[in-house]
Amino acid sequence: MSASTSRAGSMFQFGIIFLLVYLITQMSFRYFFPDRYGPEKGISAVMLQATDKTIKGQHHPILTIKNRTETDLVLEDRCPMPPVKVWKVGNVGNEESKVELATDETALLCVALTEVKAGETVTIDLGPWKYSLFGDFGSYEVQLPVTENLEEATAQFSIYKVGVMTQLFRTFITKPLLNGLIFVASHTPGYNLGVAIILLTIIVKLMLFMPTQHAMEGQRKMQAVQPKMDAMKAKFKDNPKKLQEETMKLWKEHKVNPMQSCLPMLIQFPILIGLFFTIRDGSILALSEHLLYAPYQNLTWDFGTQFLGMDLTLPNKTVMPILLVAMQFYQMKLSFAMNKKKEEKSGKKKKKEAASQQEMQQKMMMYGLPLMIGFFAIQFPAAVSLYWAASTVFAIGQQVYVNRKV
Repeated sequence: MSASTSRAGSMFQFGIIFLLVYLITQMSFRYFFPDRYGPEKGISAVMLQATDKTIKGQHHPILTIKNRTETDLVLEDRCPMPPVKVWKVGNVGNEESKVELATDETALLCVALTEVKAGETVTIDLGPWKYSLFGDFGSYEVQLPVTENLEEATAQFSIYKVGVMTQLFRTFITKPLLNGLIFVASHTPGYNLGVAIILLTIIVKLMLFMPTQHAMEGQRKMQAVQPKMDAMKAKFKDNPKKLQEETMKLWKEHKVNPMQSCLPMLIQFPILIGLFFTIRDGSILALSEHLLYAPYQNLTWDFGTQFLGMDLTLPNKTVMPILLVAMQFYQMKLSFAMNKKKEEKSGKKKKKEAASQQEMQQKMMMYGLPLMIGFFAIQFPAAVSLYWAASTVFAIGQQVYVNRKV
């Protein structure tokens, strides 16, 4: 195969990988941020939309108002009720019934929305009425009372009961982590959320240190016997049964257990995912009452959300994305350096074509993944970025430790 053909094949592979990453990213954005990236249907002068048509139990609705008129939209101050009228929708016999809901209880301070400027899009977070108006499962309809002879805008959504797996995840992962975060914060000055996130992330990472090391050790063993595995695959390519027998002998001889690298990762994956959601959704304790243990049900304090000049409940679009891109790039570079060191130590070099393909894939990972994480950092609260930064620093330290042992 000529160098030009190999180069063309690598570029084609690069294009396919880039296209797949782009499509997956776009689909993810449309799923998680449908209002911003999704198509608009039924455009009218004033639009009221629910960000999600179906909402998990113990989550709360978020609405958007789009004023497409040329004049400012004036609304009445409805506090302590939300800016929209709310109906619980059900069925009586064969007919649909609607019951208007009312309350004077809010989990958070009610902030009145009295104006939406011409051409502006405004988000209505119904979190303050999470427990008082939207605590029941079922279908809801909301309506925006508008003036100036405009048609009243409505939106519908439903709140459904979560399944057994979600309940188990909350019971054994999310609840312990959130209450652990509260416990750590209770021992920090000003109950600082940023300090608590860093400390909790380190604690969890230390708990997962040995499983992670165990997984890395399994990966090292698998990589050590890979040349022999490749030779056997070529030798017994027409005899799958013999190949399986020889593979089992090879693993037994070198004390290789394929599950050694997989099982520890499967164990820690739910914990890391739970930690992510805990920090993303648990920073406002008034909206997390359903996850709190009895001692923390009536706290007299809230998290201090200011950290290094950032409000951790809001996205940081300047420092954190750049920092995360740089840190993730460095971590990927360390990881690839370890693999290259192993190849040099083994004294075996890959074929030029295979090496070129691997180099292309590594470049995609080294540059693509950090940029993707940086983009997500722009979207999520700074608390999530801080967790990711602390986790990456710990991972870099662990990677350096592993590299020195190779």
